[in-house]
Amino acid sequence: MAYISPSDWSTMELRHMRCAVALADTLHFGRAAKRLGIAQPPLSQQIKSLEEELGVRLFERSSRQVALTLAGEAFIGEARAILSKVERATLAARATGRGEAGQLMIGLVGSAAAATLPTLIRAFRRRHPGVELRLRELPTASQAEQLLIGELDAGLLRPPLAGKAAARLSLKPLEKEALLAVLPSDHRLAGRSSIPVSLLAGEDFVLFPRQAGPGLYDQVTSLCRRGGFVPAVAQEAVQMQTIAGLVAAGLGVSLVPASVARLTRPDVRFVPVTPRVHASTLSLAWRTGDTSPLVDNLVRLARDLFRAAQ
Repeated sequence: MAYISPSDWSTMELRHMRCAVALADTLHFGRAAKRLGIAQPPLSQQIKSLEEELGVRLFERSSRQVALTLAGEAFIGEARAILSKVERATLAARATGRGEAGQLMIGLVGSAAAATLPTLIRAFRRRHPGVELRLRELPTASQAEQLLIGELDAGLLRPPLAGKAAARLSLKPLEKEALLAVLPSDHRLAGRSSIPVSLLAGEDFVLFPRQAGPGLYDQVTSLCRRGGFVPAVAQEAVQMQTIAGLVAAGLGVSLVPASVARLTRPDVRFVPVTPRVHASTLSLAWRTGDTSPLVDNLVRLARDLFRAAQ
């Protein structure tokens, strides 16, 4: 069997391989030419040129039949493998270019997990099943930092943003939520249908650090000031489910976005407060000018799903 050196592939064109494979499949110049969509003479010339380049005969021809030589069998096996890899590479490149393959790293604040995140992720996975989604729970400030340095592709966070993040990140509002009081289930106010926020004066509060999410923090403290008091922070926690757990443990009360109430637990009560205000809107954030088709597909989907929050 003739040996075909890897160096022999270097100047060879893919069209030569496709012609040889088509002829090997049909063993007929006319049928191979029809499959390739070319006339028979150019096909014959391609095969001749390929054999001259390799220095071996790939096909035995006669007036009645075409047959592979041993060198031809060796060549066709390798050519099929190469063409298969080229096809896979082509499909992968096109899928990635359309945003149908690859990986998206998405940040999220804890309260997004209650409803907004599942809605967005389920719809995205149905529309783009070939994309791998990686989720990272982080407060707003940390998401902004990681978006700026490229560690995240997008984030579900609560504006406003400050500094470089405000200038370099784009936002799509997704959901506006009222603030609710979260109280231990045995709290004196837990059975009410709503409470004036002023009745929470003198209570210990469980809040998250302002640096973790200044927008929501400022909304909470502003509402308390409208009720005539400054909240006395007895305990801090970053994640909303942790805040609810600390309230259940009797360490204080809190004010949280309404979506947190969807994380049902029997040892706390979520009660509307007056005056009714909306917490910072949950938004999708991404780098302004990002050319990634993956990010573009996510943003387009968010705009389709959450039109009412515009």
